[in-house]
Amino acid sequence: MMRRVGILGGMGPQATILLMQKVLDCVPAADDADHIPLIVDQNPQVPSRIRHLLDGDGEDPGLVLADMARRLVAGGAVALAMPCNTAHHYTAAITSAVPVPFLNMVALSVAEAAKRAGAGGRVGILASPAVRKIGLFDAPLAARKLVPVYSSDEAALLTAIRRIKAGDAGPQPRRALAAASEEVLQQGARVQMIACTEFSLIADAAAAGSDAFDTLDVLVGAIRDFALAAERTEEQPRKGFG
Repeated sequence: MMRRVGILGGMGPQATILLMQKVLDCVPAADDADHIPLIVDQNPQVPSRIRHLLDGDGEDPGLVLADMARRLVAGGAVALAMPCNTAHHYTAAITSAVPVPFLNMVALSVAEAAKRAGAGGRVGILASPAVRKIGLFDAPLAARKLVPVYSSDEAALLTAIRRIKAGDAGPQPRRALAAASEEVLQQGARVQMIACTEFSLIADAAAAGSDAFDTLDVLVGAIRDFALAAERTEEQPRKGFG
């Protein structure tokens, strides 16, 4: 039996749907039962992370995320995942609320960046300005002797994120992401993380010549590996005695 993963979703809703589609696509399936079981809390009412972190006047999202985690575990989830990079600032609120593993997209993505860049490498962070302000990736990258590089035009990135949340993933957001990617590439950051799940919707806009990867894809891989691990463990005795 595959293990069921709970998704703290809604940040934003399209990114959560994209995650679900990617999880669906990542497993070869001949029938419904071959797919990974998910419980999804698609909650677009989670308080704004940007307002809380950048403006300092919004409601704390951590309280809502902790409640979501409890509901997901009560519903049968044996691990949790969250397709929002910025919301990982509130990881402690989630992990202290429930006794199940949290598949941490930030930690997983930093490990992937380390594989690609090597010690001393520079890593571009294509994300919300809130990510830079709170240093979400900075300490984990520094622990692996990696240097974070950010775009200087944070206003353009924030505008692009807001446009995508409003349903516009067209030319203007794509130009903003491409420009940011090119800027950090010119600063020596060939390895780049698409570290906003709104940008996951336009990840192919990264600059030519960059080695850009989507943190959402890294999380999808972790969900797949966790869910299928139980199935592989159960198969092992049968192989040994077959």
